[in-house]
Amino acid sequence: MNDEIRPSLARAAFFRRERRSVPAAREFAARALADWRAGARTDDVLLCVSELATNAVLHGVPPGRGYRLHLLLAPSAGRLRVEVHDSGPGLSRVRERGAGAEDVGGRGLRLVSALADKWGADARDPGKTVWCELSLCPGRPGDAG
Repeated sequence: MNDEIRPSLARAAFFRRERRSVPAAREFAARALADWRAGARTDDVLLCVSELATNAVLHGVPPGRGYRLHLLLAPSAGRLRVEVHDSGPGLSRVRERGAGAEDVGGRGLRLVSALADKWGADARDPGKTVWCELSLCPGRPGDAG
């Protein structure tokens, strides 16, 4: 985890490899944001959660397994970190060629990259963690990264 974020609030949930887990992950994140009264950028956070969860379901989770969603809030820094841990091979990256009008996929990580202040993927054994960080404080610019 990035040293800049020392979360005083954290939530985690495990989801099975199934499409209906994506709306469940969004709902989990929405409840956490509401409980924390961290409503700034809710739509951006929920879209990032959806895209990272969708990527885990479609590309990162082997059959019979699942993924874990971590939400880490650092109130003093006004930042939220979203992490999706899966056990699939390889690291996530933005496609070099953008998605065309006829393409069904290929936009998720581009959206995360555009909305989040930082994002990345880290190897773990097994699998990887794909993460993003968003500033929740109006007027406090996010770090470019």
